[in-house]
Amino acid sequence: MFSPQYEQVWKNSENINKAIMKRQIITIDEKKCTGCGDCIPACPEGALQVIDGKARLISDLFCDGLGACIGHCPTGAMKVVTREAEPYDEKRVMHESITKAGPNVIAAHLRHLADHGQEQYLREALEYLEEQGMPNPLEEMVPVGAAAEPHRAHASHGHQHAHAGGGCPGSRMMDFSTNGKNASQAEQSVAVPAHSALRQWPVQLHLVSPIAPYFQGSDLLLAADCTAFAVGNFHGAFMKGKSLAIACPKLDSNMEVYVEKLTAMIDMAKINTITVAIMEVPCCWGLVSMVTEALGKASRKVPVKKVVVGVQGDILSEEWI
Repeated sequence: MFSPQYEQVWKNSENINKAIMKRQIITIDEKKCTGCGDCIPACPEGALQVIDGKARLISDLFCDGLGACIGHCPTGAMKVVTREAEPYDEKRVMHESITKAGPNVIAAHLRHLADHGQEQYLREALEYLEEQGMPNPLEEMVPVGAAAEPHRAHASHGHQHAHAGGGCPGSRMMDFSTNGKNASQAEQSVAVPAHSALRQWPVQLHLVSPIAPYFQGSDLLLAADCTAFAVGNFHGAFMKGKSLAIACPKLDSNMEVYVEKLTAMIDMAKINTITVAIMEVPCCWGLVSMVTEALGKASRKVPVKKVVVGVQGDILSEEWI
């Protein structure tokens, strides 16, 4: 048996360990932040405020680390990192921020949690509403006891709701397996093998050398990781005759290096053009921001084409910027 004094010390230590933990959380680069406030509406949890002309994370407790705000930052100042932080407190967020903003924000927050598969947080949010005698504004959300998953009807809407609600479209759960068009195309692609258009290795932007021979005087394709899996004919439609670099502006770390490498490709490798292929989800727009920043630092100017891919592989837009 421990002495009462030792047992109290042990409990205090346990509480301290619970209070601080390593988890994913938003960080903001003050040098890149312009204080525009575009990230604020994307954070219904109320973790962000513009203070002294800069966006600030006002409380670790309020930031869920899921990154819904990232794609709304036009300068690429926001990213998700893993660091020591206080645990996210869902019921406190509901009490101090979400419910005070009204049913639309409550609904957006619940969708946000469901789309990221955050079942525990979603359960706690619905429990809070029940404890307070408040209605659940999402009629398509099943009860807490049924694992608190979104109703199938909500998920079946596909990419037409990609920008709706407050959830992050990049993590929204959608099932295309019953889509006749996609199923038919998948069967055809298996029947007709395609040749690879890849001209180099490696391809990940952290790993490539910006002055490698295959970048010299080339047309560069800078592609978000997910585009190659969304577009059935990605090699033929995008890669033919191009050098390649791939990246994910939401999940990759040390993206300052990306800007430096792109600047070197423009000035030292003297690439001809850049085609930026991104998904329609907001977080992908960080690639466009990186290219814009690199162009601002480079001594040369090169034409840039932006191609936006839908979550089912269709090309939504294609333009020189």
